Amino acid sequence: MDIKDIQNLIKFVSKAEVSEVKYKTKDFEITIKTPLAGSEVNYIPQAPVYQSQIAPVVPAAPVQAAVPVAEQASSESDDSNYITIKAPMIGTFYRRPAPDKEVFVGVGDEVSVGKVVCVIEAMKLFNQIESEVSGKIVKVLVDDATPVEYDQPLFLVDPS
Repeated sequence: MDIKDIQNLIKFVSKAEVSEVKYKTKDFEITIKTPLAGSEVNYIPQAPVYQSQIAPVVPAAPVQAAVPVAEQASSESDDSNYITIKAPMIGTFYRRPAPDKEVFVGVGDEVSVGKVVCVIEAMKLFNQIESEVSGKIVKVLVDDATPVEYDQPLFLVDPS
């Protein structure tokens, strides 16, 4: 089988909408898998978007802060005493090893270096995230089963 035959076979498989095809001869074997075959894909037409003339931006009057400056400064200084455990990758954040199990850590729990604090699922792989600091969990910053970005804060830890 030459490269042209293989290309024709790939085109045929993609048009046939099958998930997997195996072709075997006595001295040659090829398996072609398609990622979308077998799953229904529905296309929903979207309404057309029209652009209108944008009004010129006029600077508004400065808005008063809702939180007084003294309270805002104190809340920032409170958080500055804590160490943040951040997401080392993009994925889905899970606080439990399985839906029927207990959470790895909760507010008030002591953690040490190397203790698993959560799991991040990325590309169907569940990666255990270990603490790099010792201390007490003060706050969980992310809800369970939600997407997280790289370097996103997950936990606040009081090192004292």
